[in-house]
Amino acid sequence: MGIFVVPIAVSDDSGSRFESVEAMVDTGASYTWIPRPTLEALGHTPEDDREFELANGRRISYGVKSIRVRIDSKSTPTWVVFGEPGTDPLLGAVTLQEMGLGVDTLNERLIPVPGRLGGPRRVC
Repeated sequence: MGIFVVPIAVSDDSGSRFESVEAMVDTGASYTWIPRPTLEALGHTPEDDREFELANGRRISYGVKSIRVRIDSKSTPTWVVFGEPGTDPLLGAVTLQEMGLGVDTLNERLIPVPGRLGGPRRVC
């Protein structure tokens, strides 16, 4: 799978102002990751801690908060991880799914995709 970046915007704590960042699209990451200094400059503080497993198998806890993220003209609240200073922002799978977006790696772009619903199952 190719790696590419897209512009996203992250809201301030009041949800009235957005700051643009370039985020790597990472469908292997559950949540969107924004460096802590960026989030703190927007007035955010973590509201919870969650444990994550890194690619090397190590487990670590990071602060998280539901923050409004905008991609193109769509915005939604989504869980964002307070990432390490100096790291690159990542756009994770949960945010993509919440916004109804899929990944077109060939053309390095995000595309709209329908959501999936499961119906009741009938046992015969």
